[in-house]
Amino acid sequence: VQLQASGGGLVQAGGSLRLSCTASGRIFSSSVMGWFRQAPGKEREFVAAIRWGVGNTYYADSVKGRFTISRDSAKNTVYLQMNSLKPEDTAVYYCAVERNGLSTKDSDYDYWGSGTQVTVSS
Repeated sequence: VQLQASGGGLVQAGGSLRLSCTASGRIFSSSVMGWFRQAPGKEREFVAAIRWGVGNTYYADSVKGRFTISRDSAKNTVYLQMNSLKPEDTAVYYCAVERNGLSTKDSDYDYWGSGTQVTVSS
């Protein structure tokens, strides 16, 4: 599975962005597609995930109520709608696939995209 993330950019605080991640190859219903982010000098952290088959969603506390993860199965694409952005959301955002189960640990994910930069100015 190859993943291609897009949609990052520069936005002012309070603004919105929508990230997309398209997968080539089959995504099984038991798989989870997740978003992680890594800010300069910090470890990569979990942001959100969606179970491909049933669509259950999971969020980090820091983004709950502001970010929404969704998927379009026909397009093999997962989205991350980010609203009310804050400067602390500035990071490189990565999409990833975990073949089975659900984890918030990046080491449990099997496939990774190349990342897209999100910069939120104050």
